[in-house]
Amino acid sequence: MTTFKINPTKRLTLADVKLVLESDSRIELSEEAVKKITDCRTYLDEKLKTNTSPIYGINTGFGSLCNVIIPDADLEQLQENLVKSHACGMGDEVPQEIVKLMLFLKIQSLSYGKSGVQLQTVSRLCDFINHKIYPVIYQQGSLGASGDLAPLAHLSLPLLGLGKVNYNGSQISANQALTACNLAPIKLKSKEGLALLNGTQFMSAYGVYNLIVSQRLNKAADVITAMSLDAFDGKIDPFKDNLHTIRPHAGQLQTAHAIRKILEGSDISKQIKKQVQDPYSFRCAPQVHGATKDTVNYVTTVFETEINSVTDNPTIFPDEDEILSGGNFHGQPLALALDFLCIAMAELASISERRTYLLISGQRGLPPFLAAKAGLNSGFMIPQYTAASIVSQSKQLCSPASVDSITSSNGQEDHVSMGANAATKCLQVIKNTQKVLAIELLNAAQALEFKRPLKSSPQIEALLLKYKKEIAFMKEDEIVHELMMKSERFLREQLTDL
Repeated sequence: MTTFKINPTKRLTLADVKLVLESDSRIELSEEAVKKITDCRTYLDEKLKTNTSPIYGINTGFGSLCNVIIPDADLEQLQENLVKSHACGMGDEVPQEIVKLMLFLKIQSLSYGKSGVQLQTVSRLCDFINHKIYPVIYQQGSLGASGDLAPLAHLSLPLLGLGKVNYNGSQISANQALTACNLAPIKLKSKEGLALLNGTQFMSAYGVYNLIVSQRLNKAADVITAMSLDAFDGKIDPFKDNLHTIRPHAGQLQTAHAIRKILEGSDISKQIKKQVQDPYSFRCAPQVHGATKDTVNYVTTVFETEINSVTDNPTIFPDEDEILSGGNFHGQPLALALDFLCIAMAELASISERRTYLLISGQRGLPPFLAAKAGLNSGFMIPQYTAASIVSQSKQLCSPASVDSITSSNGQEDHVSMGANAATKCLQVIKNTQKVLAIELLNAAQALEFKRPLKSSPQIEALLLKYKKEIAFMKEDEIVHELMMKSERFLREQLTDL
């Protein structure tokens, strides 16, 4: 088993997060992280021995209760009460792979030594990942400001032996899981509950997960488009390099190059074409897919900044002898970026559905609905309906969450980002896009069989050989839902690794 060391002096990248997500790497704190965490906690303990002033969330209440002074004897109970009272999530469970990312990103944020937590607390979060103890967290409840309070409270409950977790394939009490792993509940010290609950790790975990899947789907979309282009007997001219170097958006250049490369050696592509132009869904694929790629790249820069940041409050600066109450937990940068990503990925599905529509239109030597015996058989008439329905749902979900706000905590928290809602709906749109691309893949593979004996490129033919082992050419009507599900699984497990 490999080890991933949390090092606050090393910049964390999306590639690092992907490695942690997709491997069983053991998570450990580096010496640098241990020192920063320990030094900050020591500073805070010493500060509280002599301090007589109110320090938000450390010896005061929370939110609009910030002016209520808490006696020293109750400071630890204050933190436990905070975690329990803020565990107010509802809705569907957060997927376990995203919970793993939340744990990992919370550890990273605490490792900078600006949060005042005990070393034991951060080490226990590492234990959760290493033992695959994943707290049960709910998708609804965060406003995306003051941090992701409700979901992070559910993330933190098991530290106290409270709440539920997913462990070894079952949902059990946190206390049972701790016992099974020979771990004991932690007693939180001053400031710790606030350090755990303040932060953007719910939005950030969803965001980096969305980006990882989006990068894969962008590659898949180019491959599927190349298949559809050959199946529709489309022209390769709109993908030539000199056309794109005079409008050199990076994603546009990348897409045109990718599709040309995928179609190298295609017999179909070499045939003289009768049409002067192809519809936009083919001809403008570099411009549309490319804009989505550029968006993904921009959003990646936002989230790579965020996952290398301290986002709880108040923030402790031992070297400057300052404890500052600010707003680094506000999710506005993430909310705006997530809305942008949501729109961009929806467009990838929108143009895909249009290509599917053309493949079943009875043009370019293809039979209506790609049915070998149209009339008796409906062929692929209705998968396009499904794709259209999914695309329209995504359009509805693209209404930006980030333009919304609602006052909370008696007006103390009077502007919020709604970044958590942006994050969850963005994931739904990305899942929708995967489904729509899988439907196009199904249609393109069927359509290419009608081009025989001509062959597509060696890369596409090799892909078709693997695909047909899972989803054979449909000669007669059958239950198409099963074919679509197999196509989505193929896309997810094989096509996105190209």
